[in-house]
Amino acid sequence: MDDAPAYIYIVRCADGTLYTGWTTDVPRRVAEHNAGRGAAYTRQRGPVVLVYSEAHPDRSAAMRREEQIKRRGRQYKEQLLHLQQP
Repeated sequence: MDDAPAYIYIVRCADGTLYTGWTTDVPRRVAEHNAGRGAAYTRQRGPVVLVYSEAHPDRSAAMRREEQIKRRGRQYKEQLLHLQQP
């Protein structure tokens, strides 16, 4: 299963904060967050809106990238969002 594509994603919570996670199905995961079945962080701050996603070849790569993004903080996340805009 580790060779299936995976994604990191960033959602903006109702309070303006950003949450980063990884998944194999971005729309399903965002729906889970909005249904109160996502992370405890987003349960307290929903609803959420998807603002960024990035594909990776497998779960391990996505998990490494998620940790990299989380370590770099909010300013880095905002830069990613700005770069993704058309």
